[in-house]
Amino acid sequence: MTTRNLNRDTRTDLLLAAERSFAHKGYAAVGINEVLSSVGVPKGSFYHYFSSKDAFGEAVIARYFEQYLAEMDEILNAADQDWAAKILAYFASWRASQSFGDCEGKCLAVKLSAEVADMSEPMRLALKTGTTKIVDRLEHAIVGAAADGSAAFTGDARATAEALYQLWLGASVMAKVQRSLAPLDPAIAVTRRLLGV
Repeated sequence: MTTRNLNRDTRTDLLLAAERSFAHKGYAAVGINEVLSSVGVPKGSFYHYFSSKDAFGEAVIARYFEQYLAEMDEILNAADQDWAAKILAYFASWRASQSFGDCEGKCLAVKLSAEVADMSEPMRLALKTGTTKIVDRLEHAIVGAAADGSAAFTGDARATAEALYQLWLGASVMAKVQRSLAPLDPAIAVTRRLLGV
């Protein structure tokens, strides 16, 4: 294996380890040394891969959204479903990914949004970029559902996509607070009502 591949693999390992730790404990509670030791990387090597903890956090968020969006695309590109069914499948997947102990890295945006928005401008912008791409995909799917007749939706697709994302983000926070998936039940009901399905 070349040094370049080893470096890329080590960098990826660090990002994955940090994603798990950030999703579990939050950004501020995770030290760089904790992540380095979990991957078996010497303490002095961190700055070979990242210029700062904020740059590291930004890279973790970017990698998280890259993976998240790929999974979202897989759901929304299902050939055997109409657009409304695809949207509902996406939110069913969201609901299934929520956990109270360990969300296995699938709820990083929920965990970090409020924590880092005032702490780090680069991380806030990475969150904004990622969440905007989610809303873009939801908007496209809503337009598709209206066009194929699978939803009786006639409103502003962008505003509805933003409202749905914000609804689910808030419901996910409440699910964590209550340690129950119950707050997600009204979210799916409101989603159906807004879409007209």
